[in-house]
Amino acid sequence: MTTRLDVLARGRQAYERRAWADAFALLSEADRADQLAGEDLERLATVAYLIGRDDDGTDIGTRAYQAYIRQGSTDRAARGAFWLAFGLLGRGEHARAAGWVARARRLIDEVPQACVEQGYLLFLDGLQSEGAGDATAATSSFERAADVAERFGDRDLEALARLGLGGAKIPLGETAAGMALLDEVMVAVAADELSPAVTGIVYCAVIEVCQEIFDLGRARQWTAALTRWCESQPDLVPYRGQCLAHRAEIMQLHGAWQDAMEESQRAGERLSQSPGRPGVGMAVYLQAEIHRLRGEISKAEDAYRRASQIGRQPQPGLALLRLAEGRVEVAAAAIRRVLDEVADRAARSRLLAAYVDIMLADGDLLSARAGADELAQLAEALDAPLLVATAAQARGGVLLAEGDAQAALIALREGWALWQDLEVPYQAARVRVQIGLACRQLGDEDGAKMELDAARWVFRDLGAELDLASVDALTRKAPASTARGLTDRELEVLRLVAAGETNRAIATELFLSERTVDRHLSNILAKLGVSSRTAATAYAYKHMLL
Repeated sequence: MTTRLDVLARGRQAYERRAWADAFALLSEADRADQLAGEDLERLATVAYLIGRDDDGTDIGTRAYQAYIRQGSTDRAARGAFWLAFGLLGRGEHARAAGWVARARRLIDEVPQACVEQGYLLFLDGLQSEGAGDATAATSSFERAADVAERFGDRDLEALARLGLGGAKIPLGETAAGMALLDEVMVAVAADELSPAVTGIVYCAVIEVCQEIFDLGRARQWTAALTRWCESQPDLVPYRGQCLAHRAEIMQLHGAWQDAMEESQRAGERLSQSPGRPGVGMAVYLQAEIHRLRGEISKAEDAYRRASQIGRQPQPGLALLRLAEGRVEVAAAAIRRVLDEVADRAARSRLLAAYVDIMLADGDLLSARAGADELAQLAEALDAPLLVATAAQARGGVLLAEGDAQAALIALREGWALWQDLEVPYQAARVRVQIGLACRQLGDEDGAKMELDAARWVFRDLGAELDLASVDALTRKAPASTARGLTDRELEVLRLVAAGETNRAIATELFLSERTVDRHLSNILAKLGVSSRTAATAYAYKHMLL
């Protein structure tokens, strides 16, 4: 005959071997027969969280807290209150979380001696300061939490504190020191020294930081490790959605767009099962990006809107979609607005490449140059190969638009080599298009043809329909070595100037503002080295630009 104690023992064994569904069923059965003590209730609450039953986990965690209070285990009750607060914060339930934090503080104040739970609350203080943008205060709280962890030998708290400390140092410009701390935390993860809940938290947080600072190598490495860890525990739910979303981002960069689409869809489905998961917006935004790259305009628009509804900023993707539609002024207004609102370095880094492209299309060379210069400064500060490649590509694009094809080639070839090393085929192909245009400006039509043909093969293989059409259009054009770096839009303006149109008439014809036409005309005169509309018209006729 199977007794309650047998069931409880089997439940504990299932917990130890990380068979989470079995552990939940067995511990729940033992609990129904006779309420579990605080420690076993704590196990059951953890298992409920790990299999994605967040509401059950909160209810059971509350019962564990109450059991510890009845037992007089004030410190264990405070620890339980911390984990309840942490879980609720992750689900966006800030008011309930604040209530549990207040309970934890009150209990710790009642403990006569120092205890490790004080360190867990210091960790929460650090998170609160970090969320408020005060990296200095966050660093102080995380350092104090780490001291407490070391004093009491608590590896989970030590990992969390160093995780927070590493993340807080990066906004302070101490990227190398921050990443060294995160690498140290990952050593503890790889050695299986941490509890399952903390292991998953660390994996996801470190991968997110790597992607924020464009450290593709580390992101790829730890995402693969997270995948293996998740696959070793088939019942695991909370981290599997984020894992899929991170994997999808890396797949998209490496050109596996269909795999990335399928992975992001699975991530969205899994993350949607639990309310308050920020990864859902990331997954939907990634789907929008793939639709845009494929030229699936309406599907991309729908996905960007869904991402926005979920709470994910749809930029810069939506602005690039407007650019692809030919709505240059709409794209320019959107990207200027969102860049003005963002102060964080990593966030600006994700916007600046699109900003440079759109400013070039809008004929605003001064803004494009400023954007490329800022991107270069950020790349130097963060020293991440992906960002260095992006900055080199942006710098080359600006130099090309300014008519300095020789200098543009140097920057573009640097960018191409970096993209090749990073195994990012789409961006490498885009750079080859720009290299082809630089060759064309220098009169090397054979070189231009070879670069454009190489890019065409990549775009065709990826399914990048808009880029493919753009390359086809470029190869149909006559050599443009006499165009002096004029963009397509500037050539349109020049043709209308030569036809005798006023700036107001040109603005109406091209659906632009007069201010934008003025800027285009200034760029045309500067590039052609002339000082008047009449001289620009003469140049255009002489070099057969009309």
